[in-house]
Amino acid sequence: MFFTSIAGAALAACASAQMMNSSLTSVLSATPDLANLTTFVSQYPTLLSTLSSASNITILAPSNEAFSKFLAGPMAAAVAANDSNAIQALLSYHVLNGTYPASAIMETPAFIPTLLSNPAYANVTGGQVVEALTMGDSVMFYSGLLMNSTVTTADTNFTGGVVHIIDTVLTPPQNISSTAQAAGLTSLVGALSMNPNLVSTLDTTPDLTVFAPSNMAFQSISSVLQNISMSQLTSVLGYHVINGTVAYSSTLTNGTTVPTLSGPNLTITLGDDGAVFVNSARVVTPDVLVANGVVHVIDNVLNPNMTSAMPDPSATMQSAAFAGASSGSMVPFTSGVPTPTSPIGGGMTTTQEAGAGTDTATATAMETGTTGAAMPMRTGAVGVAALFAGAGVWLNA
Repeated sequence: MFFTSIAGAALAACASAQMMNSSLTSVLSATPDLANLTTFVSQYPTLLSTLSSASNITILAPSNEAFSKFLAGPMAAAVAANDSNAIQALLSYHVLNGTYPASAIMETPAFIPTLLSNPAYANVTGGQVVEALTMGDSVMFYSGLLMNSTVTTADTNFTGGVVHIIDTVLTPPQNISSTAQAAGLTSLVGALSMNPNLVSTLDTTPDLTVFAPSNMAFQSISSVLQNISMSQLTSVLGYHVINGTVAYSSTLTNGTTVPTLSGPNLTITLGDDGAVFVNSARVVTPDVLVANGVVHVIDNVLNPNMTSAMPDPSATMQSAAFAGASSGSMVPFTSGVPTPTSPIGGGMTTTQEAGAGTDTATATAMETGTTGAAMPMRTGAVGVAALFAGAGVWLNA
């Protein structure tokens, strides 16, 4: 038995060494569950050649079933149209910049740059990212629209790095307005649409962090919003945006103050239970990846005149940041805004809802939205300073 075990271990080591010395094309062709991916990638010989000659990369390879789901979904027409730029952007998003065996993925979320750096599809310095984490015995990757892809076969080595087979095609992050619409943040969508220049600016400016109030947050200050002017609304919305910094949840530190587009600072507070607060608003859904940064959904509308507002970590819901505000029967700014019919975050269970940092408030905060892998959307790049230069901070007593 001892010698049998030794022989088995030796054979396994030999097989592993052979795989490590195998080319990417050899690994793909030798893996039956990647037949669809192999066929798909072979249509783009330049990309395949680039990946084959690359080193220190990790490929998240959709299984045959994952590709079948993808091609049966809403993107089948786009693939049939053979938009080679969009398809290559999609494939590039499945390649991580660095070698990450499954053992390197921790319970704390990591935001790993991919090879999707084409500014036509991604406006994030260093390349668009995926969120990687371990949950229980599973290694997971979250992409745009909170799409969850779980590793089904890990650590197939090749000369340039490692391949993980995943059960769902990644969704390249969409722009902010499309993501907000899909997530059912219809109050925010409606408020933004009142200023088309603001929508364009937020969708196209590189490296943004947006704290997005939920519909309930807007509804809780309905009385304040009834007579708000355009300049006041622009100032309030600008107070929810950090320009030039993509602040993922795992990079936030307690007590940090950061300037906003409207001017006044925001203060980040970390609770003992891992909760994240911005001023007195609680982050209920963190790390919704967008084409030009990240969105965190919060349970309150921030007030640029209440920069000193601090949270009550023991409270289920935080108090409104606007003095004397009262709730209304209708959700503000939603007239004429389409209501999505299904939740975003395909592939998640109720305990995995919307990422690692999401608490039980997520179900009400995220509302409803669309789901399913999507092709990359083209982006642009404009400045934000001009848009907010004329919007004085609204001082609400």
